[in-house]
Amino acid sequence: MKSILLIGLGRFGRHISEKLSELGHEVLAIDKNEERVQNVLSYVTNAQIGDSTSYNFMKSLGIRNFDVCIVAIGDNFQSSLETTSLLSELGAQNVIARAASDVHEKFLLKNGADEVIYPEKQLAAWTAIRYSSNHVFDYIELDGDYSIFEISVPEKWVGKTIGQLDIRKKYGINILAIKNDGVLNPNISTETVLYDHNNMLVLGTNQSIQKCFKI
Repeated sequence: MKSILLIGLGRFGRHISEKLSELGHEVLAIDKNEERVQNVLSYVTNAQIGDSTSYNFMKSLGIRNFDVCIVAIGDNFQSSLETTSLLSELGAQNVIARAASDVHEKFLLKNGADEVIYPEKQLAAWTAIRYSSNHVFDYIELDGDYSIFEISVPEKWVGKTIGQLDIRKKYGINILAIKNDGVLNPNISTETVLYDHNNMLVLGTNQSIQKCFKI
């Protein structure tokens, strides 16, 4: 369980608060809008109405005591930057900030964010890859080069073992798990046989995966 400060309770922040509650974390939620604060009271450990750009208010929260500080403000460029900078100044351990544009992302990183989340851009990439191919079912980008794909077993691979295919040597791609009827099985070996009703979770560079599976 982690202690998390969540700042900004619009739609994005509210969804984060619900998931953090489901995961059992302690969450202090902050927003200057009273209605938004009221809407998340049932999900968070505590919630306060306050201005996250106010030094005195933020200092009173004991920023250093939180494992993670999430800035979910997406509709106010200036407030997002000021809040992120203030968290860094007050000694926050880990600042995660939401960006609404490429410029916003760059400024957040320069103003104290340890990591930046860009939901629209990330979801756009996922949607483009997921729905432009008939055999890709999910996609997770790990960084600029590596990704995990959930992909159907190519017809020419059906009936063969992972060892026979040896795609790690040929393409630099690792098969992490096999999915059968929605059930994930990570306990695989070189002797594991692939069937036409299986999906695979594969890890590799985007270029290698696109080349191997003709995406």
